[in-house]
Amino acid sequence: MNQHTDDSIPPFDDPAHEREWLAQERAMQRERLQLDPAGDDARDRCYRLIARTLREPSPEALPADFARQLAARVAASPARAASGPRFEFVLMLALAAVLVVATGAVVAIYGSTWLPSFAALLPTPHAPATHWLLMLAGCLGASWLLGRWQRHIHGPTA
Repeated sequence: MNQHTDDSIPPFDDPAHEREWLAQERAMQRERLQLDPAGDDARDRCYRLIARTLREPSPEALPADFARQLAARVAASPARAASGPRFEFVLMLALAAVLVVATGAVVAIYGSTWLPSFAALLPTPHAPATHWLLMLAGCLGASWLLGRWQRHIHGPTA
């Protein structure tokens, strides 16, 4: 009782893959036709079981108010979500501290050889560029302080 199927056999480069695919298809067809599994070997019985399981609907369905229940559960536990960023912040501070200590150690050990080269690049204290750099630093500092003061007075939304 062979039925003609319109399924086309894909090309296989490996004969073992082709045999496996044919065994899966044969088991699926025998399960679909509800033929007697007495002549099947262990592999065919396994494939028939998989085909039968995939054909049946899932025995457990989600409850009707699943989304509401999940949203309530997420809203009820904000403490665990807040601990993650705090842990990352502590790790970031630890890494920054390690980098500052490492930078200080490098400057203390090797600074005497390359620090004079950088000192030569800086303008002299009485040069006009020094005054402009100090004015820029003062303006940036005053702007930052003014912004902090406004946030303190008007709150963080201003």
